[in-house]
Amino acid sequence: MSVVILGGNECMVRQYKQLCQDYHCTAKVIPKMGGTLKNRLGSPDLLVLFTDTISHKMVRCALRETKGLPTVVARSHSSSIAGLRAVLETHAV
Repeated sequence: MSVVILGGNECMVRQYKQLCQDYHCTAKVIPKMGGTLKNRLGSPDLLVLFTDTISHKMVRCALRETKGLPTVVARSHSSSIAGLRAVLETHAV
């Protein structure tokens, strides 16, 4: 399963990826908006939005780019490891 994580803390990118590996997922973490998201998102199976650390514009762009794709969108207000673990337990099992 491929996972794209938008938002979160830049210093925790490695920990996010490690947690996704523990759930047998490949992860791409995009903590900031830089350029267009179209080329960076691809077509993941799961899109995780950490809504406390990203802008409304980035959320809108991500939802627009995944519209029509079979991507599951999960929102978490907390960008902690526990928040990501809760999302992965729900969707990656």
